[in-house]
Amino acid sequence: FYYFIRLCLEKILLQCILQSRTLSGADAINALRPFYFAVHPDFFGQHPKEREVNENSLKRLNGYLENLQKPGFRSFKPTQLTFYVREREPNSSNVQESFSASGFRAVSFTLRTRDLLSTVLDILNSCSLSTEHIQSLNVNSQTHKEAKSTVNRPIKWDKTYYSFTGFKDPEEELEQAQRVETTLISWLDDNEASAVKKLKKSLPLRKELERLKFELSHQLELSDIRWQRSWGIAHRCSQLHSLGRLVQQRPEVLKNVKGRTVVFTDRSGMSAAGHIMLGTMDVHHHWTKIFERLPNYYKLQKRLLFLEDRISQLLGGIQVIYIEELQPLLTLEEYYETLDSFYNKLRDSRLPFHPRSLRGLQMILESDRYAPSLHEFGHFTIPTVCDPATLQWFIFAKAQEARENLKRKEEMMITEKELIDTSTEKFSLDRLYKEPSVSSAQMIDCCKRLLEESLPYLQGMHLCISHFYSVLQDGDLCIPWNWK
Repeated sequence: FYYFIRLCLEKILLQCILQSRTLSGADAINALRPFYFAVHPDFFGQHPKEREVNENSLKRLNGYLENLQKPGFRSFKPTQLTFYVREREPNSSNVQESFSASGFRAVSFTLRTRDLLSTVLDILNSCSLSTEHIQSLNVNSQTHKEAKSTVNRPIKWDKTYYSFTGFKDPEEELEQAQRVETTLISWLDDNEASAVKKLKKSLPLRKELERLKFELSHQLELSDIRWQRSWGIAHRCSQLHSLGRLVQQRPEVLKNVKGRTVVFTDRSGMSAAGHIMLGTMDVHHHWTKIFERLPNYYKLQKRLLFLEDRISQLLGGIQVIYIEELQPLLTLEEYYETLDSFYNKLRDSRLPFHPRSLRGLQMILESDRYAPSLHEFGHFTIPTVCDPATLQWFIFAKAQEARENLKRKEEMMITEKELIDTSTEKFSLDRLYKEPSVSSAQMIDCCKRLLEESLPYLQGMHLCISHFYSVLQDGDLCIPWNWK
């Protein structure tokens, strides 16, 4: 008995000593500033897929950091994260890294630490970022190795201690977590209750969101109301309430929105696709100006469509398109300037394309690329700086392959929709959808494998196919498309 009391006192004393070595929440945020600067979604505006991945990973990382700061937090699950990190050279052989031509690389790592200091050091080291600035913080830190070995495992307790007290052996938990790979079934077992609780809590807000969306769409005769980013239900309701107040206060400024789509996004204006963008950080005064400018936007849109038609004529009838899911969110003015510059270059080069020889093919313009490419969906991706002669050769060489890809795309879209409908029905899902960064091929593969399983957990749930496991704040279940 006295031996047990002595062990408990030693543990309490050691925890008090270790507290002087750990970071506070504010210190952790300061220490991670270089990391946030390297991965923040706002810096990936022209790369929607990478932005989506970083947004989701930051949500999961923030949840991990919050849990570490909760008093008495004991449960522990390794968390795998992937980030696109800007403008750094690879110098770590311990991290999976792949580079793109756009000035960033993909970094994947797994967090297994139990304290803020070790977690911060792990994140910075995994992303090849300096840790020297941590020494300047008001914290008596050791080296990363010492911090991990001491803070994570302060004392080697005898196995009889855990048998006597009923506490879980953290060393055993860590070894087990490292041995067992997360599977869909095990993850659903662990997270179903949490998701159901959050979903039930969100149901009144979901109904309110649908009501507000229907009423505003009907009142303003809108084609649709959308959101560029995955904000929570409460946030979306707040945005619709704000638009509803503007309708009541200034109904005359909204007379020109009939048949249009309103998109809540990061900035106000009109998008390249012709949608009305309402910046969520803007006040009613800014929104009012956008609605008042709509007649001028519509005139510019007509000029833009004329430019697209002229480019098409110069390139043998190939159609110029803008794909919201694959291209950066451009304003109408930005897209018009891009088209105008490209048109002038084509007009001066006088490329010898036979009229209508490329009819039925599609292309998009991008300003951050230097070489033309053919997308798996059949459209050409053409850089605005592309040399006209190179452009001509590439389109001629890939025309037949592009037609085959377009045909395959139509078949794939039909298959994807059928599988979504079948999966929704089989598992009695309330909703099944995917993130924009998940391709149709990945979605098809995911649904085919899901249909081979028996998953009663999913009844009535909202299931999102993503790249990671997570439970969203409103109860949506996110699973990776390549789940095990």
